[in-house]
Formats: sequence, structure tokens, C-alpha cells
Amino acid sequence: MSINHIVTPLDSAVLDSKEQYVFYHKKVDFALKELIVAVQENSLCTDQEMTFFKQYCNLLLYSIEAMRIKYMYDEEDNMKVDLTNSGFPNYLEFRYLFNDLSLRDNYVNKLKDVSELQDEFLDQLLRKKEPVRKDKLFQAASIVYYTSVEQKFIFNRFVQGKIIEVTDRGQGTYMISWSFYDVSHNRPFICFMYFNYDGKDPNKEKEEIYDVLKTVADREMSLDTMAYSIDKRLKNVEPKQIKRIDLGPFHNVFAKDENILTHTILESIAKKEVPLESYALSLKIDEVFSGSTFSEGGYFSKQVLQKWSAPVQQNYVFASHRVIQLLYNKNPEIMNSLAKPPIQVSDLKMK
Repeated sequence: MSINHIVTPLDSAVLDSKEQYVFYHKKVDFALKELIVAVQENSLCTDQEMTFFKQYCNLLLYSIEAMRIKYMYDEEDNMKVDLTNSGFPNYLEFRYLFNDLSLRDNYVNKLKDVSELQDEFLDQLLRKKEPVRKDKLFQAASIVYYTSVEQKFIFNRFVQGKIIEVTDRGQGTYMISWSFYDVSHNRPFICFMYFNYDGKDPNKEKEEIYDVLKTVADREMSLDTMAYSIDKRLKNVEPKQIKRIDLGPFHNVFAKDENILTHTILESIAKKEVPLESYALSLKIDEVFSGSTFSEGGYFSKQVLQKWSAPVQQNYVFASHRVIQLLYNKNPEIMNSLAKPPIQVSDLKMK
């Protein structure tokens, strides 16, 4: 295991009440759904990319909803939100979910029968006129969690997409996507690679391609370094373009990072200039393109590799109208350096 894969929960804030769980999960769910719509409306992804972008975001949404069910009435464990530069759940939470669900059969056999639990609820509410105890609510949540949450839909550290033929751009004949949750940043990344293939069907080598991507492209790094590593290991694959989307940080009241936008929002919430549910979501798109080629290796092991352009970086911010005004007033230099003006999304209104 490399040092990049070492994970610690120390830089995390604990959600330790039902009210915090409800508030945080509704906020993240709302922000990600708004992001999906806004990315599509502003053509930040092609039609084919958008299909996979939605799928990866839906896996993330599914996993966070599973966390909500798992922890809602659990008095022993609490969910952790990353504090470093993320605002999303700590990566360990996804790992706990995945490992926990692999033991589903062991837990399901120990769960109380649903009809028995329903009778206890009715007796408590109707006959005794008392609220249901937390331990009973936890039992009910556990039944829902272990009988309805599917392990295969949990956002893992690396999620592989399939190889498809390109129909909507000229950078290569094929496109492959993948996503990863970087354990050092605790943020999700979504990647697309356009490539040509020296053969008839790249799917014949898909297992080797998948293995290389999982080995060398599963964490945040310089994009031209990632491109070179992929190109060097896959002799029949000729990468032409790599696009990486960095989701986050998620600037909100639960984040405590050193990001300027996060601090601006936190200070304004404290001064009651904006409501508690105010947030902004940063998104960064990095791209590299191949140009000419060069040879590497000796006479019997010569390999033709791509020369890559310097990474092209574009930064975006998604926020409500009021938060956009606030950020322009407090941080105009950051707002004016974005690839396009801040993209407006809907206000989150908590009852």
C-alpha cells in the first residue's frame, strides 16, 4: 500500500445528532442534484460524458443516503465529515459501508422480524401513547439498511466505466471513463480518456486496460504524469485526450477547511448575512491533449509514446444568487479568475 492510500479519521468532524444528520444529508443530496443539472445545462460535459457523470454522481448519492440510514439512530457510532478540503464524508465512511455490507448475511439473520417490530411500534404509540425508543428505531433502520442497500452501488475508492465508441467529438475513436475517491483529499474525481486503438476491438484487452487505470490513475496527480503512465503501460492504446473533473470542495457550514470561499460563507453565516443552509460547490476540470510522438527504449524494446500538452485547468463555482453576490463582494479576485461567471443554482430551503 502506498502512502497515498493511508487514511485517517482525525481530520473529520463528527455528526452527533439526528438534526445534524438530517440537515447534512439533505444539503449534500440537494447540492449534488443541482450540480448534475447545472453541468448539463452549461455543457461542461459532452452528451456521452454526461451519461457517465450522472451515473457516478448517483453512486455517490446512493452511498450518502445509505450512510444516512445506517447512522440515523445509531448511538454508538457517528458519521464523519472531512475537514481538510472537502466537505464530503471521510473516505473511511465509504469503506465501512462496503465492508459492512459484505457481512450482510451475518447481520440479517440476527435482525428482529419486521412484523414483530411493527407490533411493538404500534403498542408503544397507540396503547402506551409514548414515543418509540431510540434502540427500537435503530433496529428498524438496520432492517432497512441491511435488506435494501446493495453493496455493488456503493461508491468505492475506484469505480470503472466501460469502453464505448465516440460519437460526439473528434479526439480519438474510443472513450473510457472511471471515477475515484481520492483518500488524501476526500473528494470524488471523474475521468474520461479518449483514445485510438491499434487493433479491431479494445474490449478484447479491457481487463488489462482496467487494471492499468486502477493502478496508475486512481488518485489526484499531475494529469500529464497520469497520461504518460497510461500511455507507457498500454502499447496498443494511443491516448489522445484525458479529462478529469474534481468535485469539490463543498463549501458549507459543516466544512472547516482553510479554503477562502469556505471561510467567507462561514463568516457570513455567523453574521447572519446568509442563512445556515447556504453553500457553494467548487468544480475543477483539467484536460491534457496529445500532440507529436517520441520513441523510448532500446532497439528491441522501442515504444512510441505521446507528447502531452501542459494541463489546461478550468475552475467553476456553483452557488445560489445570494451566495454569488456575497462571494463577488468578498472575493472578487477569485470570482473573476473562474472559467466562466459563477453558475447559479437553486436555494436550499429547510423547513
